Amino acid sequence: MDLGHIQAFDEHLATQLMRRPAEIIPFFENAARQLALQICVLPEETTGLRNPLGDLQVQLNSSTIPMAVRDLDAQHIGRLVRIPGIIVSASTVTARPTNVCIICRGCRQERFISLSNGIGVSALPRTCPGPAGEIDVPQQRCPLDPFSIVAEKCRCVDQQTLKLQESPEMVPVGELPRQVLLTVDRCLVNKVSPGTRLTINGIYSIFQGTSTNKNVKAVAIRTPFIRVVGYQLDSETVSSHSNASRDRNVTFTENDEREMIAFSRQADLYERFSRSIAPSIFGNDDIKKAICCLLFGGSRKMLPDRIRLRGDINVLLLGDPGVAKSQFLKFVEKVSPISVYTSGKGSSAAGLTASVVRDPSSGEFYLEGGAMVLADGGVVCIDEFDKMDNEDRVAIHEAMEQQTISIAKAGITTILNSRTSVLAAANPVFGRYDELKTPGENIDFSTTILSRFDMIFVLRDEHNAQRDMTLARHVLSVHMNAHSMDQGASEFDLAVMKKFISYCKSHCAPRLSGDAADKLSNHYVSIRSQVHRMEQNMTERSSIPITIRQLEAIVRIAESLAKMTLSPVATEAHIDEALRMFRVSTMQAVISGHSLEGMARPDLLKDVDRVEKAIRQRLPIGSSVSYRNLVTEMSSTRHFPEHAVVRAIDVMVQQEKLLFRSQRKVLIRQR
Repeated sequence: MDLGHIQAFDEHLATQLMRRPAEIIPFFENAARQLALQICVLPEETTGLRNPLGDLQVQLNSSTIPMAVRDLDAQHIGRLVRIPGIIVSASTVTARPTNVCIICRGCRQERFISLSNGIGVSALPRTCPGPAGEIDVPQQRCPLDPFSIVAEKCRCVDQQTLKLQESPEMVPVGELPRQVLLTVDRCLVNKVSPGTRLTINGIYSIFQGTSTNKNVKAVAIRTPFIRVVGYQLDSETVSSHSNASRDRNVTFTENDEREMIAFSRQADLYERFSRSIAPSIFGNDDIKKAICCLLFGGSRKMLPDRIRLRGDINVLLLGDPGVAKSQFLKFVEKVSPISVYTSGKGSSAAGLTASVVRDPSSGEFYLEGGAMVLADGGVVCIDEFDKMDNEDRVAIHEAMEQQTISIAKAGITTILNSRTSVLAAANPVFGRYDELKTPGENIDFSTTILSRFDMIFVLRDEHNAQRDMTLARHVLSVHMNAHSMDQGASEFDLAVMKKFISYCKSHCAPRLSGDAADKLSNHYVSIRSQVHRMEQNMTERSSIPITIRQLEAIVRIAESLAKMTLSPVATEAHIDEALRMFRVSTMQAVISGHSLEGMARPDLLKDVDRVEKAIRQRLPIGSSVSYRNLVTEMSSTRHFPEHAVVRAIDVMVQQEKLLFRSQRKVLIRQR
């Protein structure tokens, strides 16, 4: 039932329902049961039964403005509230008795006790009134606490306990997210899982809790909870859950679908949409296009042998400080329908995957989903990816490729879904990317984790006077006009982008065409041959592998490009753009350690060693010479390449700095 309809029918009734929902809802259920008996044709064998239709449950929906979890106070107890949030844990389904049959061990008389809805323990009567008409006979009085429960005659309903955490966008800066306990019963059990974003309508109640402080009496402790009487899934959650496919028409109206189809048919949509990604960041066009592909994702596939192939795209941004890696992550968190932002240093394996927690009241173990579970169907942004411990980084291997999280702890053996894309940002080992070292020496990641990224971008803070001037003007313009910048700086509005991404992910699943598949297979063979030739010249294997996973990555990129235009088939044009994106990202990262400024890396290292020996012979200890004169002399007189001379001088300066620091530490220790 919709509260808006009830208010249009009878405003007084709607007001009473908001103030006393626990008393009014049973009347609605009785009315629904009577109406069902009138319109249903029941079989003859149900004649004479007390409740031939079974239990009917009324669920309430509302379109009123929701309130935050932190705004709940004592004034809302017993009233109907509407709260948005994320489900972080769900207990097993238990049986809650509604009518308990008790029997007296003295007089053997049976009685039925009705229990209220909610949580908590209800006490049995202490005394028995005895058989009717014989209460005053002393010898027939029953003893104290004579009742025991007859389990076979009790009437029970299913009940489940959930934990709701307020949405990240509603949490004030510097504060922890609040949580509230939920109870669902009957038809509402087993409908949501950890990671589901929803808005619940429920009755704010309290129950008698327990205390760890022995000096405080338990009767004075009241723990709040919400008894759920209805809920609505968020639109982005509907698009990411397979069991909610029947609700797609509810999520997107006909007008919305017409708008989205017209939006997908715009000219140069790919270019315009990529320019709308972080418009305040100058340049980095290829990275913005890669983020577009990550937001839309490819198509998930289920093979006949029940093996799932992921469609989500993972991207790694590796580079020098100050190249706007974190800004990209922050923007993706805002534009993605479902997103979780976390930092690698402050995240553990349990925080990223799932943790097993013991319930303090019942002592039972239950699961609480981590960042990868809460972002199911969306994007996980992990900043400072290189600062994570290696053991914690290994924990997300399964979540990134198989998109599941296997748990076997404390007697709980289960598998959770983590159908999410990963956007990670990291710094090189030495703080800045050193081109004289191999990619394996710059990237302190194992091959197993690098192979799970579909695109790897190496960002360098290059020294270019013209580019530095253009970048400086752009940054100063952003700071000067920050108060007047509006959505006009972007091609599309942020809300429109989020809605279009959600629509495309729920209504389009492209597949490769035959011609595109043939073209891709030929290019994959040539890419593998190119990498093999480079490894032979270097006499070492690349730390960034080119395997079948990278072939599947190109397929996913092509499918995401087709999905952006709501095309059911990925054509050869999509394959061409996907191959170009792969070359400027992962292949460029592989080649970066093998060729530098047009030269093969071994040849450049030999020239640097020769220049370094020549400089040490030219300059005795204690002498000084200007930087420009030294470069001119070595390049013109000795005929060394100028870039080799510059790099040799930089290497010598770095070595002297390290030597000075080590000697200074020794002197400090001696003092």
